[in-house]
Amino acid sequence: WSSSRVPKQRFNIYNMEHFTDLEKAALAYHEYPVPGKTGVELLKSTVTPQDLTLAYSPGVAFPVRAIGKDSDKAYLYTSKGNTVAVISNGTAILGLGDLGHIASKPVMEGKCVLFKRFGNIDAVDVLINSRDVDDIVKTCVLIGDTYGGINLEDIKAPECFEVERRVQEALNIPVFHDDQHGTAIVTASALVNALEIQGKTLETAKLVCIGAGAAGIACLRLLKSMGASNITLLDSSGVIYEGRERVNKYKAEFALKKTEHRTLSDAIKGADVFLGVAGPNLLTVDDLKSMAPNAIVFACSNPDPEINVEDALKARDDIIIATGRSDYPNQVNNVLCFPFLFRGALDVRASVINDEMKIAAVKAISGLAKEPVPQEVTDLYKTKFEFGKQYILPTPLDPRLLHAVSTAVAQAAIDSGVARAPAHL
Repeated sequence: WSSSRVPKQRFNIYNMEHFTDLEKAALAYHEYPVPGKTGVELLKSTVTPQDLTLAYSPGVAFPVRAIGKDSDKAYLYTSKGNTVAVISNGTAILGLGDLGHIASKPVMEGKCVLFKRFGNIDAVDVLINSRDVDDIVKTCVLIGDTYGGINLEDIKAPECFEVERRVQEALNIPVFHDDQHGTAIVTASALVNALEIQGKTLETAKLVCIGAGAAGIACLRLLKSMGASNITLLDSSGVIYEGRERVNKYKAEFALKKTEHRTLSDAIKGADVFLGVAGPNLLTVDDLKSMAPNAIVFACSNPDPEINVEDALKARDDIIIATGRSDYPNQVNNVLCFPFLFRGALDVRASVINDEMKIAAVKAISGLAKEPVPQEVTDLYKTKFEFGKQYILPTPLDPRLLHAVSTAVAQAAIDSGVARAPAHL
């Protein structure tokens, strides 16, 4: 170990009382006792000379020969089947924007932490120093066989759509852009429960979405596949309709054929659902008041939502509101999905994550919120959770998620014909 890896201070970095603000606490967390959040874990004994003979030369030649004859043996003799690459070029880092590939590393390491903590999956961050779609695709394809799956992260729209499609077409392992599909799965899970509570259905609800990037498009695609049909999509230029300028092919999927609506205030009147994945303070209190009775508001922009939660609840007491924040009820958090989704996909060596698997995840996550909450979760959060307006999703620390979501996803992979290995479900 170099001297830079030796702990520099003895205090408990996890005790927030040592710090005057979150920034100092976060920087210390990332620096001490050693820089970074991830490392390498040895899976086999390396204590004796015999261990080393088996781990490397000459023993390692035998699995090499076996894999040379049958590449699928890599799942038997290497860690490929439990390893995911978390790949980014840093062009859309959280809510911070395009800060470059190296600046994305703390986020990608954090993603790897969540994979391990919640799904017991070994994840490795891979940072690509390019904004060119061809470069990103080529890199992913060339290294893809090293891993059991690829999680694309923080690649800006619309390039992210093309990258995911082309990489998935070239590889026979799951390729999943979490900013799209993780967000969509958790959003759909929350929405089906909110609709049930409010006495509405997905098939008949009027849904207005502002934000036509990766998350917005993916949410609407998934909801449409589940039965939603009355959808209005807005971007920074307003309502997307046929014939409007500056509409790419992804936005065009949701372009309205006939509408006089041009602004959010126009479109939101009488809406049952507002989905915001765009930016802060875009939905006014007057807009909220014009929505249908028992409306549902998902204001998911981070850290500042599309409408202030207190203002929304003061204006209307009949709504259900969800955000992307952990300090309010109903947090729409991707960690409810991606570790468990990949766990199920890896367990059956799925070649792709298809709509059947995504919908299975939606049903598993939403279903858990209706079941009695384990006492250990109640103790952790010091809150009694009960299915209703302030509890439409399970909490990230609910231990039932791992089994419920992974087995549902694995079974959906088997049933839809994309599983390449049996699973003990």
